[in-house]
Order: sequence, then C-alpha cells, then structure tokens
Amino acid sequence: MTGCEARQSDRQAPSDNGEKDPQAIIDRAIAVHGGTRFLRLHVDFDFRERHYEASRQEGLYTYTRSFTDSTGQVRDVLNNEGFSRTVNGQAKELPPERVKAFSASVNSVIYFALLPFGLNDPSVQKEYLGSAAIHGMPYHKIKVTFRQEGGGTDFQDEFLYFIHQKSFTMDYFAYTYATDGGGIRFRQAMAPRRIEGVLFQDYLNFEPIGPVDFWQIDQAFASGRLKELSRIELENIRVGKP
Repeated sequence: MTGCEARQSDRQAPSDNGEKDPQAIIDRAIAVHGGTRFLRLHVDFDFRERHYEASRQEGLYTYTRSFTDSTGQVRDVLNNEGFSRTVNGQAKELPPERVKAFSASVNSVIYFALLPFGLNDPSVQKEYLGSAAIHGMPYHKIKVTFRQEGGGTDFQDEFLYFIHQKSFTMDYFAYTYATDGGGIRFRQAMAPRRIEGVLFQDYLNFEPIGPVDFWQIDQAFASGRLKELSRIELENIRVGKP
C-alpha cells in the first residue's frame, strides 16, 4: 500500500490552503519525515545486495557501502573529506573518474533513502509550481534545481516533489538526469514505515512510454503514459544515534 493509497478515504480535489512558500512546505515535509532527528542520525540498511550505513552529526557525515565481488570484500567510504575504497582491508588506488562515479553512486542511494532531508542544502533552489491532483489527492508541486557551486556532479538534474497538502508527506517525486544518455524517472512512495522517529519509504520507479513534458509528469502518470521500470526497496533498516 502506498502512502497516498492509505489516505483514499480523504479523497478530495486540490485546494489552495494558503501555503505557497516552497521553503515553508519543504520545512514541514522534513519535519513530518523526521525533523531534527535527521541532524544526529545513524542508519543502516540493505539495498540490492549491498549494505549501506549513514552517520550524520551536525553537518559532519560518513556514508559507507559494503559488498563482496570477485575482488573480495569491498568497503567504500564517503565523508566530508572525500572518498576512499578498501578491498580486503587494503586501500585501493582509483583513477579520478572512478572516484567520481563511486562517490556519486554511494551518495545517491543515501540521498534518496533520507528524502526529503537534503532539500534544505545550500545549493538547493526551490520554486512553487502550484497544486496538482494525483489519484484524486491534493499536492503541492515543488520544482527543485541546484546551483553549480555545491550542487555536486549532477547539478544540472531537475526535480519535482509532490507534497501532500494535508499530511505533508512526500508521496511522489520525479527527476531528469543527463548521465548514461539521460532520461526521466517518476517515483511513487510505497510501504511507509516509521522507525525511531524517521519515516522511510520504498518506491515504484516509472519511466515514460513515449515523449512526455517533464513539468507535467504527474498528468502523464495519471493518464497511464508511464510504465514501471523497477522497485526501490530498502531492507533491514536500523536507526540509532551516531
């Protein structure tokens, strides 16, 4: 059951509740999903046969990814100082392009797992695009882009976040990306569960069947012009303090 399906009894048309400030909307969404709990947090989980850990403490962070492949036991660490990889406990020298790619992949998994936390980073630019109706439910539609400085290697990616107008949960989001030929993705939250004060969600991951206007991706979803591509499912989530 998705977060929006759980509220079908509250079905209504979109309405303007007087809240059009994207910053205020994102602040309320972060508060609903975990609030200050995100600032001092240790979380670990499994995703696609790899183990991830994230520790955050007042701006300092350490993200790790552990798995076994043909080379042995691999451990990637990304923190405020940069990225490093060890294989069977020994430091591994990597070319700059691999450091860039591995850093981005580790950060991406943690970033999406902890959404909407992260949407108040200094590089984030927010714009209110109005109300949207998805499955008859009312949402605030927020555009998010990133400044080049501090926006990471994929700062040109563009996002849409759909925040429920009553519960302020983030039930859907979409993004464009330029890597690997580029594309559009739309995600629908499912299996919401609150663990130690933090709301985690899995996602159905959709892609367009044909050409669509990214800024009207919610309409494409409602009219059946997206197809399920994959599922983003976090397993064995544990939450504690750093």
